[in-house]
Amino acid sequence: MPVKLTYLGHAAVLLQGTKTVIIDPFLTGNPKASIGAGNLPKIDYVLVTHDHYDHLGDAFDIAKKHKAALVAIFEIVQLPAAKKIHPQSIGMNIGGTIEAEGIRISMTPALHSAGVGAPAGFVVELDGKRIYHGGDTAFFSDMAYIPKFFGKLDVTLVPMGGYFGMDARQAAEAVKLLKPKTAIPIHYDTWPLIHTDPAEFRNQCRPTDVRILLPGNDIVI
Repeated sequence: MPVKLTYLGHAAVLLQGTKTVIIDPFLTGNPKASIGAGNLPKIDYVLVTHDHYDHLGDAFDIAKKHKAALVAIFEIVQLPAAKKIHPQSIGMNIGGTIEAEGIRISMTPALHSAGVGAPAGFVVELDGKRIYHGGDTAFFSDMAYIPKFFGKLDVTLVPMGGYFGMDARQAAEAVKLLKPKTAIPIHYDTWPLIHTDPAEFRNQCRPTDVRILLPGNDIVI
């Protein structure tokens, strides 16, 4: 069954299949956001890679409004704002996997910082498709184990803005380890500090299929 993936800007991504998943929903205050938090379709799962404002974003409000399951590192789910949306909150940890209602969500390592808990990435299996979101990670060689542990990736969403994480060259090396069918760059050009030419990333990823999406653009997997 096809899954529609929409890039919402920065690191925010919407997955629509038999369930609807939003990852790192930084929409309010995001100068590149293609949609406001109040205009989203019905959300079933809200995934948060770490608690920095440009990833946590509107997660608590979206989860509460839609009665969606908030999925994040255990410590984020223990925050007072998150506790208000129990029992839908699911606190997990790196290496773990949850399965419910035909969706499988695995939490992967990420090299970055966080205010509470630890930064992470996600592998989401939805309707037979497997999508990896790297969060805000830096390059690390153990990325090669992600497809080995969690299965071949249909899409990899890889941050490449530099300064706070990988630049285009490092992100391309990450793609070579992850070996997805398709790679999509995220987390760049939101502000001048993370300006990056995505064409450089695409050229270094060859022969992997690279889709450069503007905020609001989508692909069907």
